[in-house]
Amino acid sequence: METMFASFTSSGITVSSFLLCSLVALLCGALIAFTYTRRTRFTQSLVLAVILLPFAVQTVIMLVNGNIGTGVAVAGAFGLVRFRSAPGNAKDISVIFVAMAVGLACGSGYIALSVLFTVIACAVLYLLVFFRIGADRSGEKELSITIPESIDYTEVFDDIFKEYTTHAELTE
Repeated sequence: METMFASFTSSGITVSSFLLCSLVALLCGALIAFTYTRRTRFTQSLVLAVILLPFAVQTVIMLVNGNIGTGVAVAGAFGLVRFRSAPGNAKDISVIFVAMAVGLACGSGYIALSVLFTVIACAVLYLLVFFRIGADRSGEKELSITIPESIDYTEVFDDIFKEYTTHAELTE
């Protein structure tokens, strides 16, 4: 049982070990993306990123292969990517972090561990969404309206909001 969770790439990177790690990373990413799309709002770009992210991280980790200096540089690059991208909600960021963890495990050669982690993370994610843990039950919704800057919009929608809402707030 302990050898099942040993590193697959501890003896070096071969074409077959790279392909196996890549296949597992892509399959785990696809499973995470599939689970994420059940009962939740999503964008195509996030789904594609979650599928490809484990593969990309796995490849980078295999290239770093224990070099501390390169590892620190890669961590800095991941930080820059995060802060240069559009902010997402906490669930999106968590799913991205799970995908990165799967890629890290695959890149380190821990194939069985990455699959086990993926299955557990997907089961937990699905159960949390299914039982609506942390869902907003207040009935409040957010409406975004985009209009040209040339229009004085401060009071344009007041009549509609008064008729169809109990509360409306203008934020710029």
